[in-house]
Amino acid sequence: MRLLKRWVKGFYMSLSMFCAIPMPIHIWDDAGMNLMLPCFPLIGALIGAIWWGAAQLLVLGRIHLVLAAAILTVVPFLLTGFLHLDGYIDTSDAVLSRRSPEDKLRILKDPHLGAFSVIMIAILFLLQFAAAYTVLDGEKAIVLLVVIATLSRCCGALSILSLPAMEQSGYAKMFKQNIRIVHYIFCYLVAIDAVAAAYWLAGWQGLIVAAATVLGSIGALAYAYKEFKGTSGDLTGFALVIGELCGLIALGVTPCF
Repeated sequence: MRLLKRWVKGFYMSLSMFCAIPMPIHIWDDAGMNLMLPCFPLIGALIGAIWWGAAQLLVLGRIHLVLAAAILTVVPFLLTGFLHLDGYIDTSDAVLSRRSPEDKLRILKDPHLGAFSVIMIAILFLLQFAAAYTVLDGEKAIVLLVVIATLSRCCGALSILSLPAMEQSGYAKMFKQNIRIVHYIFCYLVAIDAVAAAYWLAGWQGLIVAAATVLGSIGALAYAYKEFKGTSGDLTGFALVIGELCGLIALGVTPCF
């Protein structure tokens, strides 16, 4: 019972930090910080469920397809308070600057928007809107939105747990304190369950969407990691956003089997 309470507290703390859903009370316990990353994929499942629910309401409400696609595009960003989108913006600006490693770090921490971040934001929302439009316009397994949001956060949690953190990343180092093998196992089990659920819900289409999400997240993180020789919250957000975009595109273009 005591262990269960610790995990519930860790989930609540993770929900408070990584989600914009208002919490009735504030709970923080430094001893439970090592459970925040393992609970991160569960936050993804919750966000994905709301994302899927919003899609269902848009379809049932017969909302105009263009407006429905626009709403479906912004829902995941609204639910996270644009937290991961901020990491996508900062990382895009830094890695595309083609500057020295020192300048890239400076740009990564710079709160001002650069030209590359504006361009990448435009590309992101254009592709996300087109993918959302395609998903709503065809016979797609919209429930896979839950899988996309879950797997992207499994990749994010495991990347911070497994890879060295950047010297400038205080949060990544803080979350890794007192991490044990059970925390890794939990994240992997959630990922395996998400892939199994994808296949059970949508057959091969589900597996393709799951693979696109994972490969998109890993590819984006590998590119950013190569540039900065470490992980951080911004880099994780960058990879998460790209992974979800890849999953959504795969859902839109993959036919039902």
